[in-house]
Order: sequence, then C-alpha cells, then structure tokens
Amino acid sequence: MKLATIDLIIILVYLLATIAIGVILKKRAKASKDAYMLGGKSLPWYLLGLSNASDMFDISGTMWMVTLAFVYGLKSIWFPWLWPSFNQVFMMVYLSAWLRRSNVTTGAEWISTRFGKGRGTSLSHTIVVIFALISCLGFLAYGFIGLGKFVEIFVPWQVVQPYVPFTVSAQYVPHFYGIVFTLFAVFYAVMGGMTSVVWADVLKYLIMSVAAVTIAIIAYRNLAGRQLPVPDGWHTPFFNWRLQLDWSQQIREVNEKIKSDGFSLFGIFFMMMVFKGILASLAGPAPNYDMQKILSTRSPKEASMMSGIVSVVLIPVRYAMIIGFAVLALLYYNQLNLSTPQGIDFEKILPSAISNFVPVGLTGLLLAGLLAAFMGTFAGTLNAAQAYIVNDIYLKYLQPNAANRSITAMNYLSGILVTLVSIVLGLFARDVNSILQWIVSALYGGYVAANVLKWHWWRFNGSGFFWGMLAGIVPALIFPQLFPHTLGLYYFPLIFLISVAGCILGTYAAPATDMDTLKHFYRTVKPWGFWGPVQAQVMADDPGFRPNKRFGTDMFNVLLGITAQICLTLLPIYAVLSMRLPLAVTVIILVIVCITLRKTWWKHLDEQNI
Repeated sequence: MKLATIDLIIILVYLLATIAIGVILKKRAKASKDAYMLGGKSLPWYLLGLSNASDMFDISGTMWMVTLAFVYGLKSIWFPWLWPSFNQVFMMVYLSAWLRRSNVTTGAEWISTRFGKGRGTSLSHTIVVIFALISCLGFLAYGFIGLGKFVEIFVPWQVVQPYVPFTVSAQYVPHFYGIVFTLFAVFYAVMGGMTSVVWADVLKYLIMSVAAVTIAIIAYRNLAGRQLPVPDGWHTPFFNWRLQLDWSQQIREVNEKIKSDGFSLFGIFFMMMVFKGILASLAGPAPNYDMQKILSTRSPKEASMMSGIVSVVLIPVRYAMIIGFAVLALLYYNQLNLSTPQGIDFEKILPSAISNFVPVGLTGLLLAGLLAAFMGTFAGTLNAAQAYIVNDIYLKYLQPNAANRSITAMNYLSGILVTLVSIVLGLFARDVNSILQWIVSALYGGYVAANVLKWHWWRFNGSGFFWGMLAGIVPALIFPQLFPHTLGLYYFPLIFLISVAGCILGTYAAPATDMDTLKHFYRTVKPWGFWGPVQAQVMADDPGFRPNKRFGTDMFNVLLGITAQICLTLLPIYAVLSMRLPLAVTVIILVIVCITLRKTWWKHLDEQNI
C-alpha cells in the first residue's frame, strides 16, 4: 500500500464525517417530501451553488480532463463544451429563473405545468422519467468506473487480496473498489436527502480547493526555469482545421491516443461541439442533480444567482488542479507507470501523478477530496434518481396519499435499487471516455429537440414531446452498436434530425394544448420565443401584463458569460505556466466582461421574481 499512516487517517476522518452528516440530518430529511428531495427549498443560494459546483468536480471528469490537458495542452479547454459546460451561462442568464418559477419538485412533474392533462402529458411524463433514470444510471456508472481505476493505483490488489474471502478477476478490480466506496456515498445520500448532499458537497469543495491550489503551486515551482517537453502548438488554445500536434519527438504513444480519440479534424469537431452545445443549452438543464439544485432554491432570482456562482467557484479551482497535474506528469513522465496489459492507459495520469509527486499528508487530503468528488457526484445524481422514482412513479401512480413514513421507506429502497443497477452497468463500462461520449453525445442528442421546443414554441404539445423524445432515445441506444468505432458527437446531428421529425409529426397528430394551460404557463414562466397567440390572449385578459422582450439582452449576456468562462479557465493555466502577457490580457478581458454583466444582468435580477 502506497499511503502513509497520516494519509489513511485523513481519509478515514473524511469518510466518518460523511456518515455523521447523514446521521445528523436524517431527522430533518424525514419531515416531508420537499425536505428530503429539495432541502425544504430553504437552503441559501450560495451553498447550493457550491454544492452544484462540487458535484461537477467529479473524479472521473477530472481524470479525463487531466489526460486532455496532458495530450492537447491549452486546446483542451474546449473539450468541456461537449457537456456543454457553457450551459451554466444560459441557466444563469434566464433558464434557471424560468424553471424555478414553475415551482415543481422534478422535471417530470414540470410536464403537467406546460402541457396540462391528457394522454400526451401522461406519455410525456413517462418518457421524461425513463430518460432521467437512464441518464442518472449512466452518470453513476461513469463515476463508478473512474473511481475504481483511481483507487487501484494507491491500494494495489495484491495488498487487499489476502483479506477478501472470494476471487476477483484482475479485469474487475477497479469495479470492486468502486463498490466499496459507493457504499459510503449511498449512506449519507439516502439518510439525509438533499440537505445532507449539500453539506457534504460544501465540505468536499473546501478540501478540493486547498488541494488544488497546493498542486498548482508545486507544479509552478517545479516548472520554474524549465521547458515542458511538448510539441509546437501545445501552448496555445487556438487551432486550425487539423489539430497539428505531433508528439513523435516527445512521447510517440500520445499520437496513438489522439488517433483513437478521433479529434484530429479539430475544426469539424469544434463546430459540431458548438452546434450541439447551443442546442443542448437552449433545452435547459437535463433531469439530474443540476435541475434538482435549481428547484431547491428559494426564488427565481436566487436560482439565477446559484447558476452564476457555479462557474466562478468551480472553473479556476478545478483547472488549477488539472494544469498542475498535467505539468508534473509531463516533467516526470518516465516516473509514471501507465502500462496495462492492453497498452498505455493515459486515464491513469492523475492517480499516478498523485502517487509520485504529492508529499505525505497532502496525499491524504487530496485523496479525501477526490474520493469526495466521486461520492458527491454520486450522491447528487442518486438523489435526483430517487426524486423521480418516488415523486413521479410511487406517489403519482402507486400511493398518491402515502404518509411521510412510507415516503421515507421508499426513498431508502429506491436509493439502494438505483445503486445496485448502476454497479451492474459499471461492470460493462470499458473506460471513462467511452461512457462519457455516449452520455453527452448520443443520449443527450435524443433530449435536445423536444426540450428546446417546449420552452419556445406555443403549439408544441405533450404528444410532440413524447414522440420527439422517443425518436431520440431509441437511436441513442442503438447507434453505438451500429457505429461502434464512430465518435458519438458525429452522429448527434442524425439523432437530432430524427428527434425533430418525431416532435413535428407528434405535435400535429394531436390537438394543441388547451389555452388555459398555455396562458397559465406563459404568465408564470414568462418565456420568450414563438408565443404570439398565447401572448395575445394573456394581454387581452390583462392589458397590464408585460411580455418578456429580453431575447436580445439575454443572448448578449450569454456571449459575455461564455467569454468570462473561457477567461476563468485560462487564468490558472497561464499562471502555472508563467505566461505573463496572456495572463494580463485575460485579466483585463475578464474585468471588462464582469463590469458589463453587472449592468446588463446583475442589476436586473429582481425582475426574475416578478
């Protein structure tokens, strides 16, 4: 075992702290359905924002991004747009407020506020629950496999094997570790609900911040007066049609990694990423932990503020750690042990770098933080899955009048069931990158069309939503089998077009949503878009009603917000690499953007509550 006693003590103290949080908050979570699922809608926006950022600071994603920074250098800052990371800007500017005004518990429950009652609404409700559970299970499996690969570096199997009363194939050693640490996350998430998740996330964020800054300082000091062994083009975020990174003179195996990733035609890849990212952002938050945090805020204004603070507290800290580990791995590559029976595994750069370069004591803190990263993301996603099972299946169809005691028992049971299924799925996951690509490209390709139209087109109805989602989800499940060697992003347009066709055909195959439902939704949520007939009737009923005319301002603020995100990403990178002129330019741009956003967005936040 490669951990010192002090490191093990730090990790143990953290794990015990998470258990304590679950036990302490158990009673509060049992008070009501909203108390368990949404923290009683009483948590401060900044704690929810820290929690949301903490959930996004996950171990699998960080491993993936350290690998990207190592291989692609500053061009790696664009890869998070696969999620897309800039969807937080769309939510900050307007979508979080729109969602929070609906005052519901889950995304599936929101369906009835948009489409009213009827067969189309029932079908839409069902398909949203199915999508939510599939995506939650996908994210849980994604985190599960990343954690196992991470722990395997620090606790070699030959050390643990004598104490395990059964045989585990070497292929499944990472999965064994994933199961062990998953149990801790399940405990505090199931016991304490949303409030427990949030407070555990805040603890995790504080640990990760200390560790990230320390790693960045270590990397900065090790790099002082030295040159990184990287090819031309590694130090710039700008690119041409082709990637043009040739590692032949440094580490030849990296060229094979680039080829297998499928990112060589970087210009086309970037355009596809932006196309998909804008559509996914317009669709609003997917039904996972992000949506649940928005619905947990006190008001639409605080929902916007919560989404805004996520980028500020997450990006600089996370990228300080990412670039720090990438620099250390590049400087001391020969000391890393990345070999596996299948070849070089670059996803092991992060744990190998920790094992080799982080001093005793800090290793324990860092490992506690990264284990917390897994557990926080797992717990947040698990909480979202529980909300859909309990609120949108159990209470809606099985026991509408269930007592709090029965709801609590169902919360516990659903948490255990979802965890078991996610573990089984994790056993079939090849690696972090493969499951990530499927989630963000294929599966979300089926989500986008219907969820863009639901906000922006009055004629869109429950039938269109159901058939559009179904027409997207089915290809998303089938295409990876039909095109096993194709990057999911490249067949996203085909999935999207099939889904759009399902939306249009389904919409006109059924009557429009009744006008009373549409008027209530338009008055409450106040979206902009193609709402002309509904707006006319609302204003006929209430001549004093003020329609939302902020489309131009919102899009301008989105552009500013994305620019700020890019600057926040580049700041720690330029600082660690001692690139002083680019750092100064980035700071100036960020200051100008922030001053502008204060005038065009921040000062208008009170309007979100009107």
